[in-house]
Amino acid sequence: MRLLRVKQFLIQLRFVTEQQESLRIRVEPANRVYIFRKSKFRQRAVRRTIRRELRNHSVGFIERDEHGQISTIRWAKHKESLLCIRSHSRLICGVIRNIIFDWSGTLVDDLPAVWKATNFVLAQSARAEMSLEEFRAEFCLPFTSFYEKYTPHVPLPQLESWFHSEFRQSQDSVCELPHAREFLEFCRERKLRTFLLSTVHEEHFAAQEAVSGFAKYLEKPYVGVWDKRKKIHDILEENNLKPEETLFIGDMQHDIETAHHGGIHSCAVLTGYNTLAQLRAAKPELIVEHLGELRQILAQNDLNLKTVARNFEEAHPPISTVGGLISNAAGEVLMVRTHKWSDLWGIPGGKIKWGEPSEDALRREIKEETNLDIENIEFILVQDCIHSKEFYRDAHFILLNYTCHCAGEPHVRLNDEAREFRWVAVEDALRMEINQPTRNLLMAAQKKRAAKE
Repeated sequence: MRLLRVKQFLIQLRFVTEQQESLRIRVEPANRVYIFRKSKFRQRAVRRTIRRELRNHSVGFIERDEHGQISTIRWAKHKESLLCIRSHSRLICGVIRNIIFDWSGTLVDDLPAVWKATNFVLAQSARAEMSLEEFRAEFCLPFTSFYEKYTPHVPLPQLESWFHSEFRQSQDSVCELPHAREFLEFCRERKLRTFLLSTVHEEHFAAQEAVSGFAKYLEKPYVGVWDKRKKIHDILEENNLKPEETLFIGDMQHDIETAHHGGIHSCAVLTGYNTLAQLRAAKPELIVEHLGELRQILAQNDLNLKTVARNFEEAHPPISTVGGLISNAAGEVLMVRTHKWSDLWGIPGGKIKWGEPSEDALRREIKEETNLDIENIEFILVQDCIHSKEFYRDAHFILLNYTCHCAGEPHVRLNDEAREFRWVAVEDALRMEINQPTRNLLMAAQKKRAAKE
């Protein structure tokens, strides 16, 4: 496991003895170690050993387990394990100076091509093909685990041959993700060191990079890596990257696990393969909708991941938003599905800009997200949405909800915020997997319509 210097940041550690009695120490940047005895040790010899080691070796090392938690402390002279420890602390966040990117689902969108190639492999293996939702729920890295689960009877070289031959046929569909280029430009402007760590095959990376031109932004790409956890330590050592200054950005649980394994910061993006629930389970330090949001966070916080503010409420005021339940000529309503609402169905809408009347904001947001013009706008209700677990981050929204009608033909064209849409009857919408604010709006709209009748 990677040895990580603790002298460069403050961290709380807990020593645990065989009797489950503990001392608490604090290691500060000045290499001073403070001991807080929470209870008396029955074994005086153990206590004397701890004090002697702390006095003689104020600069120590820590090791992290596969989940990123501190597992063992070592001291500089002999580097032998002293005691096993547990910590409920996270890596203290400092200024980010190095960024390691995943490729697929983070910088480029290759999900449709990979899904198609994987279904070809399943068909060749006499296995049932998957829907896109099934694929996103089941696909995992290292991808050998996926093959072992679904095609254990087929040799890996044959599976790889089928996959790559089919992927070459659909690789033209791979494109750069929104905000990716702007984020890479931001990194260059701020003189951040940037690297790539990806499972993408060398041949496919070369073809995709030739189109995107992203290689010019990367100091060094590491591609064709099946298990990123086995490579992350080498990258840190080869390039002299300090873990507390390094961030790994990815779209899958494996990316977050890799960051934990390397003792570095982690950020999950909702632009790729894994769902919000899957990413939350991996416990990244930060989840963002896309790289544009991360760029804004780093710019506002002087390249820190976390907001520097005296109190949380000052930095996160309630956000006023508008949302519209749009009806077409057939009386159906428009439902859209987004990553940021846990892949649940909802309505289009967004934030009100400074100085913008709410109905103007509604027209603008719906036009941006669906390309629809609306008319007959009617206010239905206002909702508080506070600490919703359905939303991808902690937030306090004030939701102004309206009903309206589609003006003209209902030709929907989604922007990058939504994944898919459906026109459905209100009764059918209530039977779909919808977020709670949308359910409240549908029921309120039904009640208001019934009162008019």
